[in-house]
Amino acid sequence: MALKQTPSQTVGPYFAYGLTPGQYGYPFRELVANNLVAADTEGARIRIEGCVYDGAGDKVPDAMIEIWQADAQGRYAHPADPRSSNSSFKGFGRFGTGTDPDNRFIFETIKPGSIDGAQAPHISVIVMMRGLLTHTFTRIYFSDEAEANQADPVLNSVEESRRPTLIATADGAVYRFDIHMQGDQETVFFDV
Repeated sequence: MALKQTPSQTVGPYFAYGLTPGQYGYPFRELVANNLVAADTEGARIRIEGCVYDGAGDKVPDAMIEIWQADAQGRYAHPADPRSSNSSFKGFGRFGTGTDPDNRFIFETIKPGSIDGAQAPHISVIVMMRGLLTHTFTRIYFSDEAEANQADPVLNSVEESRRPTLIATADGAVYRFDIHMQGDQETVFFDV
């Protein structure tokens, strides 16, 4: 008898009670929240907000967004980064779009620094939602970092006409970044 591969399953929503319990009305505390900033965190405070849109242009009410970013000096809170990160800033957040009445994701964070002097300040994003067989990866770049964006090797690897799908637009300290899963405005997703 030959063994067959286990069938694929969609990424979510699952483990809602542990990952984004508020989105599903569970009375549990979030293990990871959308506010990455502590009182003593160094750096310019920013807010990132946006929506996830499906192929029909409708907001996805139950997506889960995770972000991971460097601190204002470009250091990660990770043992593989030997530069000793800002200890009060963990750089990781999670938010379920069903938590917000407008189905947005919202993160209170700081503006990251360049991690190596070559890459523009950016935030790594993972999107998980029903219907996906695996999660997707993208990045958020900042519209007010035009010079750094022009030199970024990852952003430059993307076809020029599609680069705007990776750039959050600034309105003061609030950055708008919408994620389009399909369609004419489809966000660029990366293979990791």
